[in-house]
Amino acid sequence: MARRLFGRLAYGSRYDRVPWGQRVYVRPGERLVREAQWRLLIRRSPIMSLADYQRLRPLGEIEEFLSCMMCGESRQQPLYEPTGGNGWRYHVVRCPSCGFLYRNPNVRPERLGDLYATGYSTFLTGKYAANRQRRYELTMRAFSPVFDEGKERRLLDFGSGVGLFLELAEQRGFDACGVDLSPESVAQANERLSRARTYFGSPEDVPEIAAGGFDVITLWSVLAHLPRPLEDFQRFRSLLAPGGVLLILTVNARSLLLKAYGSKWSGFTKNHLMFYSSETVPTLLRRTGFAGVAFAPHYGDTIEAGTTNLPADLARRLRRNVKLSDGGNMMRVLAFADEEAIGRWGGGPLTVHRLNP
Repeated sequence: MARRLFGRLAYGSRYDRVPWGQRVYVRPGERLVREAQWRLLIRRSPIMSLADYQRLRPLGEIEEFLSCMMCGESRQQPLYEPTGGNGWRYHVVRCPSCGFLYRNPNVRPERLGDLYATGYSTFLTGKYAANRQRRYELTMRAFSPVFDEGKERRLLDFGSGVGLFLELAEQRGFDACGVDLSPESVAQANERLSRARTYFGSPEDVPEIAAGGFDVITLWSVLAHLPRPLEDFQRFRSLLAPGGVLLILTVNARSLLLKAYGSKWSGFTKNHLMFYSSETVPTLLRRTGFAGVAFAPHYGDTIEAGTTNLPADLARRLRRNVKLSDGGNMMRVLAFADEEAIGRWGGGPLTVHRLNP
């Protein structure tokens, strides 16, 4: 209510026809207001020991308390309490040392499958699936020429869902396969696909995947779901062939929408566990043996596809504010396995940041 009142007093009705997900980026001065709001929240939020934090929070049957996965800091800075349909609720904390945002208490790895056992494939093929392939296409375009030609290149889609991306990988000529924790999704994907195949479980459960040698690994909206990211990324690194790359699309913990909407941010979903930014992803990649990283800003699918209803001046303002704040709602990352990968795919439109071990 206070946010709506602020918007009405500050801007009147001038931006009422702009979708709510774009207003933060186009209303004059709002970027600066939201960034100041974020800094104030960080200053005012208490920092406490893990032991003190544990005394404040109930522990669910499938949960455990964590220290920061990125730097090992045990202190906690509670920030948000997202809630949603069917009564789910969790707590999001910030690491006071490195700024990493994560759910705490978090889901124990051995119980992760509980989140996807039933009904998840229905979600993936329902409203969520609308325009998903367009998003994949736009992201591959942003990292051109890495995905332009798949002939004689092996691709693993980790968390492949119902196979929407694998369809596109097939069309581009990749020798593609996928793995997923939802048996329903795996079954639907294999009905959809012609050459590619998906498997239920983890990469090490499937001999032809565990053998590695992949030129590309993709994680589409998967990173936020991983309870042990360091272990997972060490595995991904081992599965990549020399010259290989790993693509990540995930929600952005520096999003202006997070700073504006707090606990009601769209990135806080029932199954999301950890929330990354361009400041914390390099730490994850560096610690797991990757050599370099490149980022591509995400302006929104309709902006990038040229189908937005925004006037041209507002579309330009949105792009400018996303760049200035690093605050797009999604984050797109390309990780390079080694110097061979950087030499092959770096340069041109991609600015590669080397990761020193």
